Amino acid sequence: MLVEPRSGLLAAWGNALLAGLVSPDEAALAIVGEDAVHRVDGLPGEAGPVGLTLALGRLRGLGATGFRVALPVPGHPLGLSGPPDFNARALEAEEAVVAYGVPYGLVPEVTEAGPAGDLHVEVVWRVLPVREAPPADVPSLGEAERELAEALRDATAVLSRLDVAGSGPVAEAAMDAYRARAERGRDVLAPGYPRRAVRVLEMAQRVGLLVSVAYENGHGGAVSASEIAARGEALRPVERVARRAQVAAYNAYVEGGEVRR
Repeated sequence: MLVEPRSGLLAAWGNALLAGLVSPDEAALAIVGEDAVHRVDGLPGEAGPVGLTLALGRLRGLGATGFRVALPVPGHPLGLSGPPDFNARALEAEEAVVAYGVPYGLVPEVTEAGPAGDLHVEVVWRVLPVREAPPADVPSLGEAERELAEALRDATAVLSRLDVAGSGPVAEAAMDAYRARAERGRDVLAPGYPRRAVRVLEMAQRVGLLVSVAYENGHGGAVSASEIAARGEALRPVERVARRAQVAAYNAYVEGGEVRR
């Protein structure tokens, strides 16, 4: 959770584009990031895949007024509104973007090639029909911020109680990544998002960091199968809160009705 999901980047920068705060090329460049290329397949009126710049313009021309994010996992259809085919594809990818104003959603299909450290990543966004209905289990920014404050305390307590190591190469690398992101400040979200959304997303990433350390930094003091299971049981609600907060932050544009200029 230290790196934005691709759906978050597409929604955030797509919203900034719709608000007139960035150019189509700026938005496409930010969405692609370190990937090699992104294409969009299944757009109405297009026979095959097209580039992001054309796709975002086409969606705007069709009537899109905003984009929101879904980050579903098994048992938690966070941000989804149907129909079943779209939900199933989004669940498989564990992320999706849903357009406001037009009944379409986009699900990323990621292809990687090459050795570790030199991956060539290509993304195809599949455009699918969506049901125009309220998304599942998406909190407001205020609700997400309150939940995160409690989750941060809970995550810290869980790590301490289960004697999860807070040092070592994995934990240090995670902390370095988080500090680098924190130093970039407002680059966490696209231009125009309210300060509260930036703050909530940064806090969600911090909670996600603690969960990642717990899962990736070995067994710590949890040496028995029951203790390892207890760790997972204790951390799952914390991880759920962090994902809900991510979605609330990315969706602040469509939930609030505007991006601040």
